[in-house]
Amino acid sequence: MNKIILASASPRRKKLLEHLDIPFEVHPSTVDESYDPKLSPKKIVQNLALRKAQDISKRYFEALVIGADTIVVFKDGVLEKPKDKEHARRMLLELNDQTHKVYTGVALCKTDDQNNITETTTFVETTEVTFGDINIRDINRYVASGAPMDKAGAYGIQDDYGAIFVKRINGDYYNVVGFPLHSFYNVMSSFAPEYLTYGKYD
Repeated sequence: MNKIILASASPRRKKLLEHLDIPFEVHPSTVDESYDPKLSPKKIVQNLALRKAQDISKRYFEALVIGADTIVVFKDGVLEKPKDKEHARRMLLELNDQTHKVYTGVALCKTDDQNNITETTTFVETTEVTFGDINIRDINRYVASGAPMDKAGAYGIQDDYGAIFVKRINGDYYNVVGFPLHSFYNVMSSFAPEYLTYGKYD
C-alpha cells in the first residue's frame, strides 16, 4: 500500500488522524509560512496547507501527502501563535466574552512513481467559538503553564484551562483542535478511497 504522509509537526493533528485507524507517517514541512494579509482567511489557510503538502510531496513517490494550517480570526485580524507569555495574555483578554472564528485549511496531494504530483484537492472548515467572561486569575494560571505558546489564538480547546474558557461553539469541535475529521474523511473517501483501510468489524 502506498504511504500516507502527514506534513505537520502538530501532535494534536497526529492524534486526531490516528482516530481514523489508517497507517501514516509524520514528516513536518519547514516551508515558509508567510502570507499576504490582504487575502481572505479561507484563502490564507488553503494556500498554506497546499504549500506544506507540496513541499513534502517532493520527497515521496506514490504517496498521499496531507497538509494543514489553522488560524484564529477576531475582528478581521489574524491571531497567530503568541510571541511570548505577555502576548498570550493579551490575546486571551481580547477574546474574553467575545466570538471569534477558527479556520483550518487541508490539502491532499497524490504523487506517482516518478515523484510528480498527479492530483490535488483542498478544503476549508470554519467554526465559530464564543468565550465566556474569563477570570484574570485563570488566564494567568493558563499562561504560566506554557500551554498557549504553540497554539493559534493562544488557547487549546482540548486543554484543561483552555476548555473552560469556551462557552459554546458553532461548528466542528475537531476543527478548533486543528484538524476537521468529519470533512477530511468525506473528502478522502472520494479523493483517495484506495488509502482507507477498514477495521476488524468489516
